[in-house]
Amino acid sequence: MEEVVRSVPDFLGALPASMVALVALALISYRVSWGVLRNVVTIAHEGGHALVALLSGRRLNGIRLHSDTSGLTVSTGPSRGPGMVLTLFAGYPAVSLLGLMAAWLVSVDRVTLLLRASVVALALLLVALRNLYGLLSVLLTGAALFVVSWWADPEIRLLCARLLGWFLLLGGVRPLFELSGKRRRGRAGDSDADQLARLTGAPAVLWMSLWSLIALGALVLGANWLLASPFRFW
Repeated sequence: MEEVVRSVPDFLGALPASMVALVALALISYRVSWGVLRNVVTIAHEGGHALVALLSGRRLNGIRLHSDTSGLTVSTGPSRGPGMVLTLFAGYPAVSLLGLMAAWLVSVDRVTLLLRASVVALALLLVALRNLYGLLSVLLTGAALFVVSWWADPEIRLLCARLLGWFLLLGGVRPLFELSGKRRRGRAGDSDADQLARLTGAPAVLWMSLWSLIALGALVLGANWLLASPFRFW
């Protein structure tokens, strides 16, 4: 009897990757769930700005995450030049590239490493946060990943890692459509794309196109890895 009846973790862990992708797509498409989970995308976006600011030699002053799922990363350094351009550029691609990294780690059976590395990254991000909502967002996200990575069954860890990968890959695409819509309505004058246009002289549509290419390329490659990921739990 025990051989016939499968446990819930076994069943969830064996869900086809395509079904997990559909769940992620539904979460991103449904307005209510997206309104909550978009905070995770904002964390990744602002984290990208912060990391590149530090790598380019700028001083990171702080990060603020807001309840409308917007965010702001402030750094000190030259107001022009490669460091500022790279810092502004990094936010949108960061989400897709993190999703791509997650997909690769799942494909090479490093699920626990993915989840625990995410917890460490969120813990490091805490020191840069400058508002209460941001602290709560990162703490809740980190706590959820911590519980899954330390105490969940291997099958549930695999499911969550796949879902995280799909969510970031798809979540790197939707904000670009949202930004495009806001720009058409004249409601995004201070967007990253418009700031880059003023800084470099290159049109905002060029930056949008580059981000779209990165997001779609990451989605295609990441999907290939996730759809081919093995069903091993050790």
